[in-house]
Amino acid sequence: MMVKKLDDILKNREFAYVATVSSKGEPNAAPKFLLKKENDFLYLIDHVMGMTYKNLKIRPCASVAVVDPNTLMGYQINGSVEIIEKGMEHKRLLKEVRDKEIKLTAKRIIEDVRGTTHHEAFDVAFPERLVVFKVRIERITEIRTSGKLKREKLYHLLEEK
Repeated sequence: MMVKKLDDILKNREFAYVATVSSKGEPNAAPKFLLKKENDFLYLIDHVMGMTYKNLKIRPCASVAVVDPNTLMGYQINGSVEIIEKGMEHKRLLKEVRDKEIKLTAKRIIEDVRGTTHHEAFDVAFPERLVVFKVRIERITEIRTSGKLKREKLYHLLEEK
């Protein structure tokens, strides 16, 4: 099942690419910090609040892309998006962001000290104001190196809408 493969890939990813469309049909793709996958949702962090944020305010749906560097297979996750900007859920998620930010910074420093990887910058220093994009996973497409596509719809989610 693709959901299991996706879980394994996302565990080790810090960023994902998010594609949206403006009200005029103009495409936008931007990297976002991947906080976590929980149940049938992806939680992405936006600290810029630029075109992705503006587009999602108008059209709350997105396509998220990640690549498995080991198999070179790509995954596209499509779904509706809820923007979380305040409230208790936002506060809880912000704490998770800060915890992950510290872990990632420490990991990058250790890799550089050990000489396993050289990083131009060590810290992931997000500003105080962040928003969370809660992407409901509605369809997953696996893009194989052969060019073949394998699609999986999460019907139970589509029926709840």
